[in-house]
Amino acid sequence: MTIRTILIDDESLAIQGLTLRLQAHEDVEIIETCTNGREAIRAIKTHKPDLVFLDIQMPGFDGFSVVQGVMEVEPPLFIFVTAYSDHAIRAFEAQAIDYLVKPVDEQRLADALERVRQRLSEKRNVAEVERLREVLAEVAPQAMQGLSSEPDTPAASRYEKLINIKDRGQIFRIDVDSIERIDAAGDYMCIYTADNSLILRETMKDLEKRLDPRNFQRIHRSTIVNLSHVRQVKPHTNGECFLVLESGSQVKVSRSYRDVVARFVH
Repeated sequence: MTIRTILIDDESLAIQGLTLRLQAHEDVEIIETCTNGREAIRAIKTHKPDLVFLDIQMPGFDGFSVVQGVMEVEPPLFIFVTAYSDHAIRAFEAQAIDYLVKPVDEQRLADALERVRQRLSEKRNVAEVERLREVLAEVAPQAMQGLSSEPDTPAASRYEKLINIKDRGQIFRIDVDSIERIDAAGDYMCIYTADNSLILRETMKDLEKRLDPRNFQRIHRSTIVNLSHVRQVKPHTNGECFLVLESGSQVKVSRSYRDVVARFVH
């Protein structure tokens, strides 16, 4: 998988430095560089890149204006590059998958690119499935009749619909969809629904295997959230943010799980 990339910065030395750092990543192909926002918008619309490294502080059209200017087409993934860490909140609000502070740290760059690879892989897997369905519909319509697009497919059916929880001498059968969040406490899990909380003796690793990852995602090393219960994303400091759930509860997303937030802002 080649990641077609555009670099945008009004400082030529910054572009050169980032180009040098990206040479260590063989799957990144730099297809264009731009030094201002107007060039950037034109290049993104023309080349339709997978990824854009975008400087925030540029004269005229800044990085946020560039994002605004390409929203009528399918936008690429953005990694903002900034000299000021306090731009992190606006970076997430403007649909960035990550942000890097100048001078760019090589490990932070590697981590950001890993998130990009994951997101592109997910997008391309979906596209492959759709293309396969289109071909089957044309050449083998009978076979398509046996394919279900409903969520209750064999791949999804291996996940739990109900969880039995023995708590305070009683056995509760909990509908998985009603679970709002799960907090870990050693070998015990605190299961929260909108109107109840129960204790389950099980490790988080084992419980994760029983839950559909399309709905349940870890946002902290000790917290899992049901994404279908998220109603608001509230940016916080230092690249962290809060998810507001249907019940009104707020849970913090740690910096290492920022890619979960990208599902809501991209």
